[in-house]
Parts: sequence; C-alpha cells; structure tokens
Amino acid sequence: MHTKGTRTRIRARSKRATAPTARRTMPVAKDKGLVRSLSRQFARTGQAARPVEAGPGRLPEPSACDRCGAVFSRRAWRRDRKVDAPLLARVHWTTCPACRQVSREVGFGRILVRGAYAAVNEAPIRRRIANVAARAAFTQPERRIASIERRGDVLEILTTSQKLAHRIVHELKKVFRGRATYAWSDDGTLLATWQRER
Repeated sequence: MHTKGTRTRIRARSKRATAPTARRTMPVAKDKGLVRSLSRQFARTGQAARPVEAGPGRLPEPSACDRCGAVFSRRAWRRDRKVDAPLLARVHWTTCPACRQVSREVGFGRILVRGAYAAVNEAPIRRRIANVAARAAFTQPERRIASIERRGDVLEILTTSQKLAHRIVHELKKVFRGRATYAWSDDGTLLATWQRER
C-alpha cells in the first residue's frame, strides 16, 4: 500500500524519466571539425607516388644542389634561404632529386597541348607555361619542367611533379579557354591534356 508521500516521489521520478533531457548544443563549426577529424576517408595512404624520386638515405643539413642552388633545410628543398659565408663553409654539396630527374628526362606529369589554336599561338602558350613553371620553381624547387618537345601537331611537356602538370593545364584553360582533361594512373603519374581548336 502506497502512502501519499511515496506516491508523490514515484510521480516525481516518472516525470523526470519522461522529461526531455537538456542537451548541450555545440556550435556547428566544432561539430563539423569533430566529424571531420574522426573521418579517415580522405586520409593519405602510402600508395601515391612522391612528387620527385627520393635519394639514397637522408641528407645532412644543410645540403645544397651544385646545379640549381637549392638548399636542403628543415627536411625540404628550398630557394628562400639566403646563402652566406657561414652556410657555404659547412654546406654539403650534392645534386637535388629534381635536377637528377631533369637530366634523365623522367617525370610524374605529362602534358599534351593540342589543337589548331595551340599551333597558331605557340609562343604565348610557351611563355605562359614558362611563367607558371618559374613561379612554382621559386616556391617549391622540386617542381619544374623536365622537357618541352614538339611532336607533329602536339606540344609535349614533361614535369617532375603531377601537381605542376595540373597547375599548368589549369592556367592554360584559365587564360586561353579551351578544354582540359586529367588522367591519373595508379603509379601516381598524371597525363593532362589541353586542347583548343579555334
């Protein structure tokens, strides 16, 4: 038999159980960040090729390339470091991976420039390609053009990295319009094509 006091306590307990719980709301940006940090769907895997070929072992710091003058510092090749007498006294001279690739004409990016418009306007197209490559080589010396050759009605450009090939074709499409296509292969190389007929 329930007394009046116990009935009140039972009702209070049942009201608490059925009452909606107060949720702590977080701002949307934090929720997205939390969800993105837990998602590993787009995490980098070890399957993609490196932008340039790796050399044998780790280089001593500072090292400098005897061909292009890039300095290996803080585990990356850089051009923004000032070369002074104390640095030259302790530098280890070597050849950077990009210079090795350029000398062998090996690359991870291949660009094909096609079409009647490209044949007529080859000089401005080559200037644009050279400007994009110069800007990339200053900020990231490992990204550069290995070779540019005309084969029939196609201009073929070989780059040391797939990112530079993508950037060049993107810039050609932006400046000269036309159509761009990209095809990545399983070994990490990129075949990019830019075409404009008229």
